Amino acid sequence: MNTQTAEIINRVLPILLLIFLGNWIRRANFLGEDVVEGLKKLVVNISLPAVLFISFLHVEFQPAFLVIFFIVFGLNGSMYILGKLLRPRVAPEHDYYPYLMTGFEYGMLGISLFGSAYGLANIGIFAVVDLGHEIFIWFVFLPLLLMKRDGIQHTSDLVKSFFKSPVIIGILAGILFNFLGIADSLDTWPLTGGILGTLEFLAAMTIPLILIVVGAGMKLNRQGAGSAARVVLIRLLILIPLALLINHFVIENLLGLRRAYQIALFTLFILPPPFIIPLFMNEERVEERRYVNNVLTLYTIASIVVFGLYFILNPAL
Repeated sequence: MNTQTAEIINRVLPILLLIFLGNWIRRANFLGEDVVEGLKKLVVNISLPAVLFISFLHVEFQPAFLVIFFIVFGLNGSMYILGKLLRPRVAPEHDYYPYLMTGFEYGMLGISLFGSAYGLANIGIFAVVDLGHEIFIWFVFLPLLLMKRDGIQHTSDLVKSFFKSPVIIGILAGILFNFLGIADSLDTWPLTGGILGTLEFLAAMTIPLILIVVGAGMKLNRQGAGSAARVVLIRLLILIPLALLINHFVIENLLGLRRAYQIALFTLFILPPPFIIPLFMNEERVEERRYVNNVLTLYTIASIVVFGLYFILNPAL
């Protein structure tokens, strides 16, 4: 076994083992569901915002990033529209099908996959590629989900939710201090240096916690697994070629960005739909919730497999 093969195995294996650990924790009832939910809250509200703050604090912004922003935002909107068009033929019995055709689970899966394989220090590259997606999720996807469940929502409430989200606060704060040009000074100033050190400790535990939580949440119901698999297949057959085309013609040839951004875009495009979908569904929609959870579980498995194969071909940024 050569050195490169051993390195690939050593980077991929921890991802799989932590996911298996999370799945075992659920099946063995080692930790109660309330504890797992608590870990999820810890990730979403504390450690993930810490990762994103540090990432955007040190990112070197370029005009080319705006092109990526609009491409990713536009693609998400186009995938939702495509889902609306395909639903009558592909999944007429599932009215949440269009919501499963768009969006990516960046926070609870993308960060852990990309960070485990390519290093947490490079998450800033992945975060830049994701920015257009975050705006889509908060200002388009979430309102659509809420309208589906409750009817029309007040725009002011959505804006408030956006600015109250710890993830968004982490992103905006990192961008602000970056633009102010004080990122390097924060490391050395009294108090702020200690705060940054604390955030770095919190960021370091993000990946293992996320992978354990993802593993614990993987529950596949055999009933309806076939219809769920169709969503996974259709999305990946569309998004993988799109990622390769955008990487070649736009990121490499038009923008001239380094290869790391191509890897980040591909990673984003193979991720499953957002895990928040079941959280904003009516509790009475039992069958539809089962369908959505099946899609998310199957897609998570597919994403891990595809990412693993891609990483074997692209072991370095």
